[in-house]
Amino acid sequence: MPNYKRYYLENCYVFITVLTHHRKSILIKNIDLLRECFKKTLKTFNFEILASVILPNHFHIIIKPENIKEFPKIIGLIKKYFSYAINEKYNDKNISASKIKRKEKGIWQRRFYDHVIRDEKDLHTHLDYIHYNPVKHEYSESVKNWEYSSFHKFVKLKNYDINWGQIEDVQHIKDLEYE
Repeated sequence: MPNYKRYYLENCYVFITVLTHHRKSILIKNIDLLRECFKKTLKTFNFEILASVILPNHFHIIIKPENIKEFPKIIGLIKKYFSYAINEKYNDKNISASKIKRKEKGIWQRRFYDHVIRDEKDLHTHLDYIHYNPVKHEYSESVKNWEYSSFHKFVKLKNYDINWGQIEDVQHIKDLEYE
């Protein structure tokens, strides 16, 4: 396996994708627990959550950590809190020896995807990707109807029109794939 190097650029936002193990649909069923895990992690690490979307088997967030090199630890702690608190019925009974050695429960994929946001255009592209994701995966017919996202926060800030998400709005992200 090739070495994976993370890119760190101080005072920047980071777009992150985290998937469940075998894409188990457990996040929406346990949304309150996941939210609590984010809150607990915010007590340990200083970071801003700019945007988010939670889908049944993965989530995307854009965060700005006070210390950019801590974002892997932030994601690790969210995953750890959730894994320890989740009901045993979601634990994978057939996990590998390497997962057991690492004290993993088979709740999350081991790795996560990250992308340091480089400029304003890049930020807007990733915000659009996050907010359109429930429609892309056919969990919702419109962006405004998905309740597990930061879209309505951005509507209140007048960054989006409430009816945003039509074909002409998303042409620039239609080929992006972060999962």
